[in-house]
Amino acid sequence: MATENTLRTPQEIRELENERDLLRQKILSQQTQIDELTAELRETNQGVVALYAELDDRAGQLKDASDLKSRFLSYMSHEFRTPLGSIMSIARILLDRMDGPLNEEQEKQVRFIQNSATELTEMVNDLLDLAKVEAGKVTISPAWFEMVDLFSALRGMFKPIMDKSEISLIFVEPANIPRLFTDHVKLSHILRNFISNAVKFTQRGEIRVGVRQNDETTMMFTVADTGIGIAAENLESIFHDWVQIASSAQKRLRGSGLGLSLSKRLTELLGGEIRVESKLGVGSTFSVIIPIQLPGHEAMSEEAAAVPGEKARLL
Repeated sequence: MATENTLRTPQEIRELENERDLLRQKILSQQTQIDELTAELRETNQGVVALYAELDDRAGQLKDASDLKSRFLSYMSHEFRTPLGSIMSIARILLDRMDGPLNEEQEKQVRFIQNSATELTEMVNDLLDLAKVEAGKVTISPAWFEMVDLFSALRGMFKPIMDKSEISLIFVEPANIPRLFTDHVKLSHILRNFISNAVKFTQRGEIRVGVRQNDETTMMFTVADTGIGIAAENLESIFHDWVQIASSAQKRLRGSGLGLSLSKRLTELLGGEIRVESKLGVGSTFSVIIPIQLPGHEAMSEEAAAVPGEKARLL
């Protein structure tokens, strides 16, 4: 009985053979597709490998170009410093009347030379600092210091400029502010750039410099001015290299367009960030937020840092 159930009629056998042939054709067709896909994948892999090799080559070329640019900027900056220093020294001698008196027009021309040399020196210094940052040659040297000392040094630096200005530079005395363990030279550089920009673009009113504890681990320094302000669409681009926003004040004042870009990079080296709020015709507030204690650096005890005679020199 079981044998009878397994018997097939000739028609059934032909149908099974046809199904077998169709299945075989499908398998062959699928195998062909698999072979084609395998070949395409192999070609794609070869293309990806070639692309990675090209990208590596381009990356190497870009690195070489960046290194060459940094070396060029560093070399040219050093070469410019010597003649600029001589120009400023001669201008000071002339203004001090060491070689004889000057009439009003001569004094005006010498001051123009002195101011131009000073502006160019600032540009050269920015170029040199930028070259060092891009080359990874900036050394971070953290130490404990007091905010009062930092503000006092900045106040003294800008006093000669502000004595002849119609605007007020106000340093809000730090109150209940802990000591900071970071690179005070880099922090001072950042704040100097903020204040210098505020002085350039503020014709009347005041510039207010302050500091407060942002949270348990960070401090916020602010430089607020009553200057011309910055349009919202330009707030991001001002931190790019060589960027200068077109304005009537910008036409009167020259600069490298590197100050804010350099400040942003120095802030990042200190583990912090920069924020800016501004409104056209009202003024701007630049803020730098940095850790109270610089990450990745072991801080000596504050008692050891406070040994008499060992106080770090600011600026």
